Amino acid sequence: MNPSLARVFSSLAAGIVFGLGLMLSGMADPAKVLNFLDVAGTWDPSLMLVMGAAVVVAFVGFRLARTREQPLFAPQFPGRAAIRIDLPLIAGAVLFGAGWGLGGFCPGPALASLSLGSVGAWVAAMLGGMWAGRRVLAR
Repeated sequence: MNPSLARVFSSLAAGIVFGLGLMLSGMADPAKVLNFLDVAGTWDPSLMLVMGAAVVVAFVGFRLARTREQPLFAPQFPGRAAIRIDLPLIAGAVLFGAGWGLGGFCPGPALASLSLGSVGAWVAAMLGGMWAGRRVLAR
């Protein structure tokens, strides 16, 4: 199989598994996320279980990747990026957290929820914010 085609199919498969996981765990429902954030009210700890499972899967995946000399569909593993804590990073984190807390969606579940037909305006606003942010940072 063509390596670039294999990358496309593996990315598609990963996206489908991620989306199905979000849907089956109920994380595509913003009320579930908002209930997790409502510690003093209708707190729902199930998001913590989903995050914990994701950490375990990622840990195993990274450990398995360390045993390989190269990735399956790339000539080499990417290098580690230098992390610089600056105003755009902090502002982006604050906006992300505020949007997640107010709307109950982060980008992954919002895109998965498009199949339910209920978050089109939210996704449009998210994409518009990404576009505006790139414009501001480009100056």
